[in-house]
Amino acid sequence: MSIRLLISDDHPVVRAGLSGMLSGEPDFEVVGEAANGKEAVALTGELRPDVVLMDLRMPEMDGVTAIGHIKAEYPETQILVLTTYESDADILRAVETGASGYLLKDAPREELFGAIRVVARGSSPLAPTVATRLMQRMRGEDEEALSTREIEVLELVARGTSNKEIAKVLWVSETTVKSHMLHIFDKLGVADRTAAVTEALKRGIIRLEP
Repeated sequence: MSIRLLISDDHPVVRAGLSGMLSGEPDFEVVGEAANGKEAVALTGELRPDVVLMDLRMPEMDGVTAIGHIKAEYPETQILVLTTYESDADILRAVETGASGYLLKDAPREELFGAIRVVARGSSPLAPTVATRLMQRMRGEDEEALSTREIEVLELVARGTSNKEIAKVLWVSETTVKSHMLHIFDKLGVADRTAAVTEALKRGIIRLEP
């Protein structure tokens, strides 16, 4: 019995390349392609694939949001994140939201094929570097690990967003934002916003949009 696949990526060339490569495997069947997260959710409902290959950075609806919708509406569908990014923020959000696995786009095709088969069986493959970092965060081995909300705050700070604007975006009070900032400073061992952003970028906790 073949594994039904849905490819979700905003780049047509990437979708075509993946589709051609995956269709060459006798146990894979590419049933659809989505150009953004919104299409991915709709097509999952329509086509009911076994596995969705999900990019994270897409227009209309990003991959993490789409993962949340898909797992809430179609929990039997497995999701394998296939992206170029490996920051802690991306990893944590994708896995916490319900992704079964996380691979980088430069992974060898054999590794991708194997990951799809493992995900389809209900297991959770992760790229080795990704798995190590995620397990460290989950076990609390990194005493300076930022929470998901603190990472969100810091990403907004990196874009030049003020505390007042951050409060509006996250639907919290300015006092709460200031509290998050103090925790961030303490965990990163810095004294101001600029240093916090610089240190977070250096550690790969956040990344700047291209």
